[in-house]
Amino acid sequence: MTQYVPSLFVSHGAPTIALDSSDPTHRFLGGLGTALGRPKAVLVVSAHWESDVPRVSSASRPETIHDFYGFPDPLYRLMYPAPGAPALALRVAQLLGDAGMQVTVDAERGMDHGAWIPLMLMYPEADVPVTQLSVQAALGAQHHYQIGTALRVLRSEGVLIMVSGGFTHNLGEVDFRSESTELPRWGEEFRTWAVRAIEEGRVEDLLNYRSMAPHAKRNHPREEHFLPLFTALGAGGQGTCVHTDVAYRALAMDAFRFD
Repeated sequence: MTQYVPSLFVSHGAPTIALDSSDPTHRFLGGLGTALGRPKAVLVVSAHWESDVPRVSSASRPETIHDFYGFPDPLYRLMYPAPGAPALALRVAQLLGDAGMQVTVDAERGMDHGAWIPLMLMYPEADVPVTQLSVQAALGAQHHYQIGTALRVLRSEGVLIMVSGGFTHNLGEVDFRSESTELPRWGEEFRTWAVRAIEEGRVEDLLNYRSMAPHAKRNHPREEHFLPLFTALGAGGQGTCVHTDVAYRALAMDAFRFD
């Protein structure tokens, strides 16, 4: 029997999560790699790489991209020297092309912080090959679900499909001084609806979350941090919430695995 690697959605939060060992999501990610085991390779879909059409990185040594500003100096000294996965990148391009999608291969693209910060905590030895796939923020949930469906076979080939975004992501509502572990009402109502929809397998409701979920547009004024979820959903099976936390009053840090 084929043993499928699960697909994952993780909320990556602020870059400082990499340095704060007391943070619950830091601790969760720090144990996640051990819990999952070592995959043959990782395909990351991060909210921080956007493009008009899917782009996949074939870099053999992906650069660690510090794509954030105004954070403590130690963050800019962190490096994640994992090897790239050029063969996996070409496999991704083939699968998406076979599904009728336009896709391009980028030989230079490195890893943004939505990719390398979770991976640094999960696989600190940086010995698992990694490639990254971009998000198309203008193309919506159905498009990203179809990407996941096209890539589902990778799970039977030992590839971990890990998508990285934010379960809620309204930076205008963030309070970096807040230590609250509870979302405001508009955030909690959205979170409760979305968790139930995922765990109950209500795919159509999720695909139409912009009109069906309470306060969807307040939690996600732009969709780029939520759209990766649909790739994990399309690639996976039954969804289970495996972590929850709140950062800076407005960021739900939920994580899900799809088996």
